[in-house]
Amino acid sequence: MPPSSQPLRVAVVGASHWHLDLYLPTLLELPDVELAGVSDRDEKVAKGLGERLDCPWSVSDEQLYDDVRPDFVLALGSHAEMVGEAEHLLDRGIPFAMEKPCGTDAEQVRRLASRAEAQGAFAAVPFVWRQSELLGVMRERFTDDEIDYLSFRWIAGTPQRYLDSGCGWMLDPARSGGGCTINLSVHMFDLARVLFGPEVDVAGAVMSNAAHGLPIEDHSLVSLRSGVRTFHVETGYLLPGPHSTFDMRFSIVARDHYLIATGPDDVEVIRADGAREHVRAHTTNVPHYPVFVRDVLRRVREGERPLASLTDMAAVMDLVQDAYALAGPLPAGIGNSAEEGSP
Repeated sequence: MPPSSQPLRVAVVGASHWHLDLYLPTLLELPDVELAGVSDRDEKVAKGLGERLDCPWSVSDEQLYDDVRPDFVLALGSHAEMVGEAEHLLDRGIPFAMEKPCGTDAEQVRRLASRAEAQGAFAAVPFVWRQSELLGVMRERFTDDEIDYLSFRWIAGTPQRYLDSGCGWMLDPARSGGGCTINLSVHMFDLARVLFGPEVDVAGAVMSNAAHGLPIEDHSLVSLRSGVRTFHVETGYLLPGPHSTFDMRFSIVARDHYLIATGPDDVEVIRADGAREHVRAHTTNVPHYPVFVRDVLRRVREGERPLASLTDMAAVMDLVQDAYALAGPLPAGIGNSAEEGSP
């Protein structure tokens, strides 16, 4: 790491990922951070970003590392590319944060996690609900072991948004690993492990591609269990609208409280005596990426471990794998025809 008086040089690889805009504004506004360069396999994307941001660019991650010698890397890209990206970073000993799911199957991510642990590498994963205001509201009112039941319904926009943002690979299971379960539900699977502890398993799973007829699931309902406690996770690509718009309802039952979130910034708290209050708190993932960026860069500067790591991602991917196995294969050729231009 550079001396604390010097900017932290951060590179971004796989920059065509649609989540780039969740990270980039914070990277650009931090006074102690310098955007060292960007890369993407798509030359048009890499060149366009490099010229717009006035920084070096490349179509090769490794060439970018040779050219700019970053102190830290934000690794994005398609899910199928992430294993190779992580291996290059581990080879070079560069601290990094990698978008979930860090691979397309559990075995890949377990292998990466084992290597990162053995090397003592800094390998963070943005499970941003760990830093969410919703979790703060919960913990101000009850302890984790008082929680009995959670039900999270989190429905995002249709698959067309991935085509519109140049990320059509999300609709190809060979490159994405699956649909809304591996992309959205993973956040809740991790939250279950945070709240319940590591002994979480998949009790049941139902998935469908009925809405769009694509080879990935567009709706997923998974029940997680830890002893007698349960967490039901429903996600989907069903809501007409752009990125970062959701149909959501989160319900949390604890010993003396019932919490309901039905929008992006409001939590209703119902106490055992029936009294109700409304608390302003961000409840979705989007507002918490700036929090993640600031925290992860502070941690790498100060030599702390990531809040969530590849080891946590591997444990979540085990749950993802179990959910897919219980749900079984998707039927082919049903529902509406795939959106124009999809794989």
